[in-house]
Amino acid sequence: LGCRYRRGGGVPQDSNKALELWNRAARLGCAKSHCAIAYAYYSGDEGVEKDMTKAKYHWELGAMGRDVLSRHNLGLLECLTGNMNRAMKHFMISAAFGNDDSMEKIQSIFSEGYVTKDDFEKALRAHKEFKDEMQCDHRDEFRRNMPSEL
Repeated sequence: LGCRYRRGGGVPQDSNKALELWNRAARLGCAKSHCAIAYAYYSGDEGVEKDMTKAKYHWELGAMGRDVLSRHNLGLLECLTGNMNRAMKHFMISAAFGNDDSMEKIQSIFSEGYVTKDDFEKALRAHKEFKDEMQCDHRDEFRRNMPSEL
């Protein structure tokens, strides 16, 4: 619901209401809400000042709650500070749960020489296993027939 208020999807656009709802959902244990709050602090959107400490804090809470995008974003933060070992750990976990952006980042870091071939292959296998496990004819059929407004 917070995202709908942020974009104005079916409700009046209201950044303060979006942030209020994300905070409420985060207090109730919604890891994805921590990711949304973190992005607001990272970008300075939704009526909050940019604050990298708060952004990282909320991405950490999201990652601990198994939010894959939060985990990926922590990897990106570690890349920005030059901590490639920690970044790789975040990307490896996120890729193992099917995050394509993390897999691409691992490939990029591998080509720059920061990742061993063994770690790259391990990430590739875990990513593929997750994708294969999630493959389902019924799910694919649903996606093909899903209304575009969803």
